[in-house]
Amino acid sequence: MRIGIGSENPAKIEAVRPFIMYFKDAKLVSYSSDSLVSAQPFSDEETKEGAINRAKDCVKQGAEIGLGLEGGVMEMADGMYLCNWGAVADSEGNIFSAAGARILLPNDVVQGLKQGKELGTLMGELTNDPEIRKKDGAIGVFTSGMLSRSEMFLHIATILLGQYVYNLNK
Repeated sequence: MRIGIGSENPAKIEAVRPFIMYFKDAKLVSYSSDSLVSAQPFSDEETKEGAINRAKDCVKQGAEIGLGLEGGVMEMADGMYLCNWGAVADSEGNIFSAAGARILLPNDVVQGLKQGKELGTLMGELTNDPEIRKKDGAIGVFTSGMLSRSEMFLHIATILLGQYVYNLNK
């Protein structure tokens, strides 16, 4: 069985390991999938749509199960929050989605986002590490390293696996 992840980002690839552990005969394939949304999604809806598009694209490229993970931001009355969504799609047309952690972003980061910069770029500038999005990401920086991007997406992937297995066994 081929399980696809719609990203070449190591933090996202590591996060979907529960699917490989559960489906013992599975092989994980990383696809360069376009989210078909803005480079910097600005709502839960857009971020979720990006995850779904990535998952569906994996299936189109030959995976039996496709996974998409997408990070974005969303506005609330008290400020702008980091948001994260994941999706699983399969060759039978099933699609499930789940969201993850939210954290209030600092004002200087919000100002950069409103000026059109992507969060990953801003985080690279803030940390002097242009590859931070492939490691701890914003969640790692703003939780003082107590939660990495991979761990955050791992929670979403675990929820998706649980949803998928539950619905397979119905």
